[in-house]
Amino acid sequence: MASKRDYYESLGVGKSASDEELKKAYRKKALKFHPDRNAGNKGAEEKFKEVNEAYSVLSDSEKRKAYDQYGHEGLSGAGMGGFDFAQGGGFSDIFGDIFEEFFGGTPGQGRPRAQRGNDLRYSMTITFEEAIFGKEGKIKLRRPEPCHRCKGTGAKEGALKTCSTCGGAGQVRLQQGFFTLNRACSTCRGEGRVITEACLECRGERYKSNEKSISVKIPPGIETGMRLRVSGEGEIGHGGGPPGDLYVDISVKEHPHYNREGDQILFEKSISFIKAILGGRVEVPTIKGETSLKIPPGTQDGKVFRLKGLGFPNLRGHGIGDQLVTIKIKVPTKLTSQQREILEQYAKVSGESIDADSGKLFEKVKNLFE
Repeated sequence: MASKRDYYESLGVGKSASDEELKKAYRKKALKFHPDRNAGNKGAEEKFKEVNEAYSVLSDSEKRKAYDQYGHEGLSGAGMGGFDFAQGGGFSDIFGDIFEEFFGGTPGQGRPRAQRGNDLRYSMTITFEEAIFGKEGKIKLRRPEPCHRCKGTGAKEGALKTCSTCGGAGQVRLQQGFFTLNRACSTCRGEGRVITEACLECRGERYKSNEKSISVKIPPGIETGMRLRVSGEGEIGHGGGPPGDLYVDISVKEHPHYNREGDQILFEKSISFIKAILGGRVEVPTIKGETSLKIPPGTQDGKVFRLKGLGFPNLRGHGIGDQLVTIKIKVPTKLTSQQREILEQYAKVSGESIDADSGKLFEKVKNLFE
């Protein structure tokens, strides 16, 4: 019996070769001596078997250690009865690469793998009030849907036949050298059926772009930049795969009077400097209508009043925010003679010196509230 060739020589590498160097060397040799490239060449077939055996040993750390120490004798009883295409070290990956190089597929490939449909995105703009109270929104979008006429088969009624090449199996068996491999049927593309006459509606494409109305629930308290997911409303899947999802990006319109800060609604209320001094009541608009707000005497500009429970609902269920009312004191830009006289009297009583220039007196009054 002829002695076996050294495994490192078979792959054309040194004994210190790394796993990656072994992998590259094996792939190069396997492609060179593959039976499909060397039809009828027994020598090439033997070489192919030789490099496969060499790599199956050297890619296994335990077998390589035994081989380095004892040579071929060290592998007796070490499972050398055949090649394990599922072992570690990337052997199965390389085998798949070689198969794909020659046949355009992977071992055991049959019907097309089920694929999840693509996700879709949609931008929705809502009002400030809709963000507070929520709404049931309707959006319309176009997306591919199975053709209603052929039910997504792509064939005219009665024009879908079992593939004669694969007999409906969707795959064929190939004999390449000493390998027996399955691959997707090229005639039906792994479907198992072929179209003899295309559907007149979709012309055999199976899908048509259709407009669909979809309900979207907008939760109370949502804000700009948030995204809603509508499960299963994306593009349809292929090969029996599930549909994708629809993602709705929310944008909230600005309000002419309100601002938002977290769950709080911010509002500025202007009052006269007389009301700020003497106090009184003012009407303040809220999300639930007008409400009366008491202004205490001596209220300063910038004072903030809190209206409980008149803000945004918290999305996490932590109650409802408040409306914060910031007071802005208005100072009149013009005074009547009577108003000026009263202010001058107030200034004298208060010990304020009065400039002969009446305009400067008014500036002093303004400064009281700035």
